[in-house]
Amino acid sequence: MKSMITKTVALIAVAASLSACAGMTTSQRNTATGAVLGGVAGNLIGGDTGSTLGGAALGGVIGSQVHRRHR
Repeated sequence: MKSMITKTVALIAVAASLSACAGMTTSQRNTATGAVLGGVAGNLIGGDTGSTLGGAALGGVIGSQVHRRHR
């Protein structure tokens, strides 16, 4: 029961934080999305704080480069 409540609260927190993306540029949104997805993937793969932070950092870098035009 405790894990269900924790997951629900986390989901609500993520949904509320994503609503703050309305004033962001496309690059900023891609970076934030990449960081969130990378953090989740890092946590699922490694299961510890270091993996989560590493995944978030890597995801943010990859997200910032999506749809970037090279001159």
